[in-house]
Amino acid sequence: MRYPLLIAATTLALAALPAAAHHGWSSYDETKPVTLTASFTELSWGNPHGSAKMRWKGKLWDVILAPVGRMEARGLTRAEVEPGKRFRLTGYLRRDGATEMRVERVMIGKKTVELR
Repeated sequence: MRYPLLIAATTLALAALPAAAHHGWSSYDETKPVTLTASFTELSWGNPHGSAKMRWKGKLWDVILAPVGRMEARGLTRAEVEPGKRFRLTGYLRRDGATEMRVERVMIGKKTVELR
């Protein structure tokens, strides 16, 4: 009877590993929001979430967006953030100094889209 329980527990633990290892939100400093005018150099509009790259402070930054379904449901389209388009964004930088930002909101003209 213990063997099936052990297999079930191990399977659940292994299934949770990718989620735990993927962008723990505590890695970002939410006490210091950063707002900047940006333009992506690359954009991935897919699951589990959108991502992009941008140049900022002389470096290439990884940008973590929300899941595509959430962004679209809240009114953000891929066309609005395609590489080369200019917009403003607010996000949080990684605490460890890695060149990565988690985006909280995108502002295009007078339109503001909350991603989280």
